[in-house]
Amino acid sequence: MKNKFLYLLIVIPLIVAACGQAAGSPTNTSAAPRTLTVMTHDSFAASKSVISAFESANNVKVQFIRSGDAGTALNKAILSKNNPFADVFYGVDNTFLSRSLAEDIFQPYNSPVLVDIPDQYKLDQQNRALPVDWGDVCLNFDKLYFSENNLQPPQNLEDLLKPEYKNMLVVENPATSSPGLAFLLTTIGHFGTDKYLDYWQGLVGNNARVVNDWDTAYYTYFSRYGGDRPIVVSYNSSPPFEVLGAQPPLAAPQTEAITSDGSCFRQIEFVGILRGTKNQDLAEKWVDFMLSTTFQEDMPLQMYVFPVNPNAKLNETFQKFLTIPENPAYVSSQDIAVNREAWINAWTETVLR
Repeated sequence: MKNKFLYLLIVIPLIVAACGQAAGSPTNTSAAPRTLTVMTHDSFAASKSVISAFESANNVKVQFIRSGDAGTALNKAILSKNNPFADVFYGVDNTFLSRSLAEDIFQPYNSPVLVDIPDQYKLDQQNRALPVDWGDVCLNFDKLYFSENNLQPPQNLEDLLKPEYKNMLVVENPATSSPGLAFLLTTIGHFGTDKYLDYWQGLVGNNARVVNDWDTAYYTYFSRYGGDRPIVVSYNSSPPFEVLGAQPPLAAPQTEAITSDGSCFRQIEFVGILRGTKNQDLAEKWVDFMLSTTFQEDMPLQMYVFPVNPNAKLNETFQKFLTIPENPAYVSSQDIAVNREAWINAWTETVLR
């Protein structure tokens, strides 16, 4: 009897425990979070609460590596492709997409969320680079400057060649800057491959200033922030940003984007899983997350680009102050792939030497 009693004391708790596990109780709630490394350009931003939601749902810590402007970040991803230091890369756009695909840094991933994304944003049929956002690179001007100087703001690209706009424009170098390359493509799409360099010679003659990146152009040389240049290559999202980020608050933007026909270029940004990742499952979940409405609705308020997922709702400030060009300049991704380096080299010879 004593041995039978001891047997029941041992066996019954084991049976109860086994039943509890079969009913769905967690078996490993104390596992340490894994780390997912996401490489981005310097302009990447997301709300802490949004990132935390992803981390909590997947028991993961997301580590971000900001790696310069889009072109610089892509160069780093290519140089490290045989031994990648990240699992995912976000920030390559349609001006650099062909290079990233030619270098084969991404592996295909057919995210289930892609069914919600319009085809116009899907530029890689193999789904190595998946679209996340879009935005228009446009000329922006400081409204207060032109008002105080009783001068009509420029209305199109051609206006920038007029004498009254001499010493007013700051642009980014297309060899080092994504918006700089987008603006170069704007001029190619608008004037054609046979005349765009003539246009740039005119800008040089009007003393346009060239800097390496958007931050320097906008926050150092643009007159809105204390510089001496009232016209800058920026984004159509910049005026709404001026309202959202203003302290004290503004009722309306103090800058305006020029969105006349052929004066802007539409950028699409992509995310991809880097070949060689050891966290394939987490990388796929992160890509799905970036395409989800949770991330897509947060994105415009953080990076001032716009969702590719049509189910994401846009903030009312963007709805009120965003101007979308009806006819942006167009250069096909195929032409960019074939000619990008030649166009940049020709621009460099014309503008910098």
